[in-house]
Amino acid sequence: MNAAPVSRRARPAKAPLSREVVIETGLRILDTDGLAALTMRRVAQELDTGAASLYVYVAHRDDLMTGMLDHVLSTVATPTGRDWRQRLTALVENAIDALGRHEGLALHAFARIPATEHALGLIEQLLALLREGGLDPATATGALDLIHRHITAEAAERAAYNLAGGSEYITERFAELPAERYPTIVALRAQRPSSGDARARWALRALLNGIIATPVDAR
Repeated sequence: MNAAPVSRRARPAKAPLSREVVIETGLRILDTDGLAALTMRRVAQELDTGAASLYVYVAHRDDLMTGMLDHVLSTVATPTGRDWRQRLTALVENAIDALGRHEGLALHAFARIPATEHALGLIEQLLALLREGGLDPATATGALDLIHRHITAEAAERAAYNLAGGSEYITERFAELPAERYPTIVALRAQRPSSGDARARWALRALLNGIIATPVDAR
């Protein structure tokens, strides 16, 4: 015997759509099923609506990614206390950690001029710290470009490592290399930092040392 159809009035009411709801749903799909699964159709299915309904809140998939990126950047903690270099290092590490948890977001950030609320907020903090450190305006803005690339590159690598099974895969791959074909790599492989965090911290320190020693107006 077939069950009687359920009246629309008897069904649970759907949560009202908003840009925030669409973005949070997209981020959940990204983290659960990966970047390839993130489509407007899939987001619409998760929200029990038609894809056309989403375009009221996000213009297209790229806009959805931008919104997801800004949402993640809103979670980056602002360091307090200590000197400007320590706070800048902590801020950069917090940004890398936030972006590195989500596949594709760091590459999305790398390919675009930061113009959303929380992207601009991160830039404001970085520039303020660089100016606090005594950098002149031209050098501070030039340094910002390098630090932004560092953040996105490190976060993209971290996300890729997470997909590939972590740094253990790299360690195992290097351990298999034949010394007769790659003598320098094999000789130095034990010198690789024990963690990606240590390597990223050294890279930022090297960047800052070079930036401070190389003002933009240097001849």
